[in-house]
Amino acid sequence: MFGNYALGRIAQERSIVILASVLVFLVGPIAGRELSGEPPRAIGSEPTKLAFISNQNDEYEFDTGILRGKLRRAGKSPGLSSVVHVPSGLTLNGTYGILSHYRVFTTNNRYGTAAWDWPSTSKLLGDGAVRITWPEAPDRPFEMAAIYRCTEASTLDVETIVKAREDLSNFEVFLASYFNKAFPSPCVYVKAGRLTQGKPGFLTAAKPAGDWQMFPRDGRALRIIGDGRWKKEPHPVEWSIMPNMAMPIGLRRSAEGGPTAILMAPPDDCFAIATPYQGESHYSLYLSLFGRNVKAGRTARARSRFVVTTAGSGAEIVELYKKYIRDLAD
Repeated sequence: MFGNYALGRIAQERSIVILASVLVFLVGPIAGRELSGEPPRAIGSEPTKLAFISNQNDEYEFDTGILRGKLRRAGKSPGLSSVVHVPSGLTLNGTYGILSHYRVFTTNNRYGTAAWDWPSTSKLLGDGAVRITWPEAPDRPFEMAAIYRCTEASTLDVETIVKAREDLSNFEVFLASYFNKAFPSPCVYVKAGRLTQGKPGFLTAAKPAGDWQMFPRDGRALRIIGDGRWKKEPHPVEWSIMPNMAMPIGLRRSAEGGPTAILMAPPDDCFAIATPYQGESHYSLYLSLFGRNVKAGRTARARSRFVVTTAGSGAEIVELYKKYIRDLAD
């Protein structure tokens, strides 16, 4: 009888040890993620993918765990919409989209009202990116495309591509981003000057400087801006010319310490950044892409990045830009 009792206790103790081992195996990874700051996920679930997913309505959705939203709407391409910063629950976009292809120009010439009105097609690529294509038309001697890609949990990239049928003089795509009114404060990273205490820094677009403000890259960019393209209907714009950019970085800060939305591009791909003044009701930010001649039969590309971060200092944002340039080099 004593032998049977001892054998039973040994079996019970072994079961407890096995159960404890299983619990350590299951709980350990979750606890590790909590300590590292990574949000826990359900056991057996797949990690969030940096990819767009088709919803079968010629629209695409993404959810990186930090950013959630949609691309394409009703057969057209107005950029990213329904964009939410998941940790804060804050909606990022305004009435119009983020990273949307708006005005398209050549020297003293404008093509229609907005590229987001042009017929386009879409395709989900094998790596989870989406390619939007606007075919050439009788009044547009070029094909244009854009590839949207989720690069990191807080980062989306877009590459804009143009293939010319005719020579395109000082071709420009005015890439527009419209934000929620919770992002009232636009800033651009400018060269050292009186307004930035003698060193490069982020300059806020204040109303006394003008309703619509343009920050060019250099003198050649300024000549492109003034060649007549901005006098074309509809909605011509008289720009107030601001200090030159130090790097193509523009941002909008949210009120009360929320996240910051940043747009950036390589220096050769973006020749100006534009914005209305702080608090103006468009809550927009624009990148002037390309700014160069494209010969007939040739293809040109311009890249840009959208980042949402809670790192608010100028130095941290400049470091994000340097990382972007390193990523492109790699």
